[in-house]
Amino acid sequence: MAEFPSPEWVQIFKDKLNADAQYAEIARNWEGDVILTIEPGESLEKQIDVYLDLWHGKCREAYIVENGLGQEAAFMLKGGYGNYLLVLNGDLHPMQALLTRKLSVRGNMGLLMRNVPTVLDFVRCAQEITEIPD
Repeated sequence: MAEFPSPEWVQIFKDKLNADAQYAEIARNWEGDVILTIEPGESLEKQIDVYLDLWHGKCREAYIVENGLGQEAAFMLKGGYGNYLLVLNGDLHPMQALLTRKLSVRGNMGLLMRNVPTVLDFVRCAQEITEIPD
């Protein structure tokens, strides 16, 4: 377990995605990288952007983007730190977060909606390795 969104969390999340057989099966057809933009709030003092290169049930690369967002990805997910924590601790369903704009997404929405099981399992993996700060 690691505190979200630390560099340690990013590495543990990458390892979890690559080791999780259920995620590998569900996401076997997924092709697309993601940037998670976590806006400041609560105990997070500055924006953090996390890049994840997701490809056929594996995470090929994962890191915190240095010097802000100078990079694009197939999917750009953005929201406040508190809203990410609500999703990660199970108090807010990921799809509800998107539909109510607690988290915003930029990218091919058709592809995203056809791959809801992949999205949900991605979140499950994140939930399993995330330590929610007090």
